[in-house]
Amino acid sequence: MPRILITGTSSGFGRATALHFLDRGWEVLATMRSPSADGWPADPRLRLMALDVTEPDGIAAAVAAAGPLDALVNNAGVGMLNVLEGAEIDRARALFDINVLGTMAMTRAVMPGMRAAGGGVIVNISSAVTLTALPALSVYSASKAAVNAFTESLALEAAPFGIRLRLVLPGSAPDTAFGRNAVARMGMEIPESHASFMQDSLRTLRAAPERTLPQDVALAVWRAVTDDRAPMRLPAGADALALARAAGLAA
Repeated sequence: MPRILITGTSSGFGRATALHFLDRGWEVLATMRSPSADGWPADPRLRLMALDVTEPDGIAAAVAAAGPLDALVNNAGVGMLNVLEGAEIDRARALFDINVLGTMAMTRAVMPGMRAAGGGVIVNISSAVTLTALPALSVYSASKAAVNAFTESLALEAAPFGIRLRLVLPGSAPDTAFGRNAVARMGMEIPESHASFMQDSLRTLRAAPERTLPQDVALAVWRAVTDDRAPMRLPAGADALALARAAGLAA
């Protein structure tokens, strides 16, 4: 039975992806900072695990407890909606610690086991904001662009060992907890000098007619894991696909 570990599964994209793989016969290790069985099926193939991707000891313990893995999905992340002058550097550093260094640390932790097994798949959840410039997302976009560059370069290092890396680029998902978590953890203190600009930017972002559903991401991750011919970057969601087409990255 194939086994997958997915980070950030308390809600949204991560939870949908975990359930998608569970429904298709995989053993799923669903990790989150504060595990709760609420809303999860009682299934012996599902293991809920505590994990904070910024804690090295916790990463080592989780990977050791997981056992051999066929796939890793680095989904844990946090957003930030603010202009640069409103983004405190300590908060920007914390965002990079989660989105970039957390992804690197998890990947580094599982690679020895995948090398020993002769292969595996690592899917990193990036964002469609890396496909175009959008306002009030400079810090967040930078973190996800770093994930893109890291993934594409590491794919070359990992290929000789049979390890594949892929990127999934979701669009906007206002109905998940991601946006609420971004405000709660990263704050949203808008400088007075940028108040009008932020109002206009938020109006533009919220007016977008298309959105990404959690199941869109689950399907893209499934393809990334199970189809070795899948492209490096997989947009997920109607809005992400529209941006990808505009950038010439999707048919």
